[in-house]
Amino acid sequence: MLESNVATRTLTEWLFYLEQLHPITIEMGLDRVDQVKDRLGLAPDFPIITVGGTNGKGSTCAMMESILSCAGYRVGCYTSPHLLRYNERVRISRYEARDEDLCKAFEEVELARVGSAISLTYFEFGTLAAMQLFKQSGVDVVILEVGLGGRLDAVNIFEPDCSVLTSIDLDHMDYLGSTREEIGFEKAGIFRGGKAAICSEAEMPASILRQAELIGADLMHIDSEFGYSVQDNQWSYWGPGGNRHALPHPALRGSYQLRNACTCLAALDVVRERLPTNMGDIRQGLLQVELPGRFQILPGLPVTILDVAHNPAAARTLATSLGSMGQYHKTFAIFAMLKDKDIPGVVTALKSVVDVWLVAGIDVSRGASADDLRQVLVSEGIVENGVMVIDFPDIGSAYAYACERASENDRICVFGSFYTVSGVLRYRDAVKHRQQ
Repeated sequence: MLESNVATRTLTEWLFYLEQLHPITIEMGLDRVDQVKDRLGLAPDFPIITVGGTNGKGSTCAMMESILSCAGYRVGCYTSPHLLRYNERVRISRYEARDEDLCKAFEEVELARVGSAISLTYFEFGTLAAMQLFKQSGVDVVILEVGLGGRLDAVNIFEPDCSVLTSIDLDHMDYLGSTREEIGFEKAGIFRGGKAAICSEAEMPASILRQAELIGADLMHIDSEFGYSVQDNQWSYWGPGGNRHALPHPALRGSYQLRNACTCLAALDVVRERLPTNMGDIRQGLLQVELPGRFQILPGLPVTILDVAHNPAAARTLATSLGSMGQYHKTFAIFAMLKDKDIPGVVTALKSVVDVWLVAGIDVSRGASADDLRQVLVSEGIVENGVMVIDFPDIGSAYAYACERASENDRICVFGSFYTVSGVLRYRDAVKHRQQ
């Protein structure tokens, strides 16, 4: 029996409940979530595109969602993590799911879970609830972003019509392995026999090719079966569906977004019989796409850049993008990370473009303290080179300091984690609310 108050729980109460439900935050495996899926009767009849990879997943999902929506399809999109509201994870027709709809879906998953006495993690519970909501909403297509890895991630209980891998790099090594070959094997677990597998990793690990051959997936690799070229302010795409010329750059900033856009178009090519799109849809979708926290530049001066970069590969990309912005007197970094990430690798990638490091702790169990970050900066020789490092009790305080000290000729860069970016966004919202 369900608790009598389940039907009256608010979304906040549900999320607190889900955080306490399972003894550990991450438990790899599909048996438990698959059993609850069967009890729910979740057998989707709409096309599914599953997107995995180390970096670029969110951007690729957002562009695909935008183009398909412009083509008139009712699109369900499930991504993670969120910045400010859980609702960001579950979108239908580009609108965040309403609190009451999420609560109803959580209630239905809980009914099926309790009936089987199975414990689910926060992400597993949320994945089932999202798919339950998509099914009930009558969507035409669903885009699923892998949470961690691929082979044993909860989204992998659903059968994709097309699988996408955006990049393969070192991250989540406690769960996925310590080499790109091991991580590639885990991520290639979203491939399916006889279905397209799109890979935009420039240097594909051999484990991906072996997995595709083993199961008979139709592997398509960037610069082989699809690719792109740049001409001034436009770009061209070629792939299994033909050529598309004079395309606008995506609204998401950063030259690296062209690779994500190219990958998105390759995926849409392979599902074009069920989900046809035209040039107008693609152009409009690329121009309208939005995704906070991916090299997002806030209005006003000094320039403030928000980027959720939290591993060395993403940090190197961020450093390149910062280097292409032109000259600034000083760059202030608002820096906070989780302690299970490669903090030295991120610091190494960005130390040449940062003049002032403002470090803060993240107030979660996995969060690194400001002192942890300072020790890494010291060990990397940052302090010895005369670069300023200042500790703060929280991210908001670090950002407030940067706003006070940075001139209009300086810039502020916020990076290291989704928590870091959300901390600044929450601080800005609080300031705005006080001023109203």
